[in-house]
Amino acid sequence: MPVVNAAAREPATAPADRPADLPVDWPADAIEVGCIVDAWGLKGWIKVKPFAADPQALFSTRRWYLKPSEKAGVVRPATVISAFPTQLNITQAKEHGDVVVALAPEVPDRTAAEALRGARVYVGRSSFPTAGPDEFYWVDLIGLTVVNREGNVLGSVVGLLDTGPHSVLRVALVPGAPVEAERLIPFVGAYVDDVSLAQRRITVDWGLDY
Repeated sequence: MPVVNAAAREPATAPADRPADLPVDWPADAIEVGCIVDAWGLKGWIKVKPFAADPQALFSTRRWYLKPSEKAGVVRPATVISAFPTQLNITQAKEHGDVVVALAPEVPDRTAAEALRGARVYVGRSSFPTAGPDEFYWVDLIGLTVVNREGNVLGSVVGLLDTGPHSVLRVALVPGAPVEAERLIPFVGAYVDDVSLAQRRITVDWGLDY
C-alpha cells in the first residue's frame, strides 16, 4: 500500500528558483524542509519547525542552506552586523518536542540566532533517507501524470493533503486551476495501482466521472 513521507514542503525548489547571489555550491536539488522559528538558549542554537511530523530530512545531512524569510515584517535586527548565512554546517541537532534544535559555527550567539527568525531551511534531495518499499516523498510525486486503468489522463499531481490516516492526491488537468476543478484521489492501495517515478506516472483505479 502506498505511503507518503511529507518530509518537505511541496513543490520542490527548481534550479531556476536559485537567486544569483547564492553560493555556487547551493545544490540544484535543494528542497525546503523547515523554517527557523526562534533562538534556543544562549549559545547560538536555533529552533527549526520541520514541515513533516518525521523530521528525518533535517538529520540526513550536516549541511543546511538558508534563504531569508519572505514574510512581510520579518527584519534582521540592526545590531546584527554579520551577513546573512546562506549555508550552515550543523555540528549538533536533536529533536525537542515538535521542533528541531541545532547548532552551527555560523551562528555564534543568541543574537545571531534571533536574527535568523523566519529563515527557510533547505537540504539537498539527494541526502534524504532512502524511502522504503511503496514509500514516497511528497516532493517526488508533484508533477507526475495520473492516468486510470483505461489509459485516460486525469491530470497531474499539483499537491497533496494529509488527512491523518492517509494522504490524498490533488490532481488537476491544468496547473493553477481552481481548487474546485481538482480531483482528490486517496493515495492508498485500494485506488493506486502503480507509481513509476522513472516514467513520472501514477496509475489509479479512478473513473473520469468521479
